[in-house]
Amino acid sequence: MTIVRLATAGVVISWLTAASAAAQTVSISTTPSGSFTNSAGAAMAKVISEKTKIRAVIQAQALQGHVPVNAGAAEFGMSNSFDATFYVTGTGEYEGQGEHKNLRLIGSLIPYRVAMHVRADSDIRQLADLKGKRVSGGFNAQKTIRRIIEAHLANAGLSYKDVSEVLTPNVSRSAEDFTAGRTDVLFFAIGSAAVKQAAASVGGLRVLPIDASEDAVRRVQAVLPGSYVVEVKPAPALDGITEPTRLVAFDMVFFAHHKVPDDVAYAVTKALHENKEALTATFRPFGLFDPGKMAKPVLGMEFHPGAVKYYREVGLLPKS
Repeated sequence: MTIVRLATAGVVISWLTAASAAAQTVSISTTPSGSFTNSAGAAMAKVISEKTKIRAVIQAQALQGHVPVNAGAAEFGMSNSFDATFYVTGTGEYEGQGEHKNLRLIGSLIPYRVAMHVRADSDIRQLADLKGKRVSGGFNAQKTIRRIIEAHLANAGLSYKDVSEVLTPNVSRSAEDFTAGRTDVLFFAIGSAAVKQAAASVGGLRVLPIDASEDAVRRVQAVLPGSYVVEVKPAPALDGITEPTRLVAFDMVFFAHHKVPDDVAYAVTKALHENKEALTATFRPFGLFDPGKMAKPVLGMEFHPGAVKYYREVGLLPKS
């Protein structure tokens, strides 16, 4: 869907002001099929559809999730926390675009644990070894991905000037470039379907750990505000991790268009908060989801009133 179509698709949202939670269909905007966000969105849509009177469907596309939601072409969407802040406040990659005021926060969900992956037999052992190597760049349809890769390079004291940048529009296309041998490293959230597909295609993957020293982490956070370091242990679903490995992480946030009715936002918030087990059964990374932290604020973004009502009822926000 193009930006022009998104701009005109705002009429789709108009019926929401009069609709109730009963017998209603809503869409969840995600990144392309096979991505971490898309897989998470599918699990959420399943739980919402099964646990409420709302039918939720996935709207996978190359654009960032907040773009169609802000335009009114989707009711719900998700992105990482730092990109949501940049988008809402008109900073970072969105400098000069002005504030985007149509988004309302539903909640913080699971951490994105992200990594640079190489072929299992690659001589690239650490991020510093990427100097001179072919690395995906550009990402005109997903500029946040370029920023995350830039943060990994910064962790090793490198920048895009130190590598051979291979232009690509989005993260899914970059995975295709990697499996086709056009790049030397694959960026993706660990546990993604695309990572498992890449591992099967190239005979196995290996994750490059980050430098967790204070200065190196500070360089990452200068590019990705709010990011943090996690140690990930090997697990059957995590290709490329054979020993405890330190990675970069940041939160996934779920949001709605401001005209989504309060009762719909309330029902969706309640369904997600109460059904971690069902979410995890569909998408294992939801095992990292802490419902008690759903009301974690995101800089620059207001909570949806429907979410606020639920969080106050369960004690995650003050009742005042």
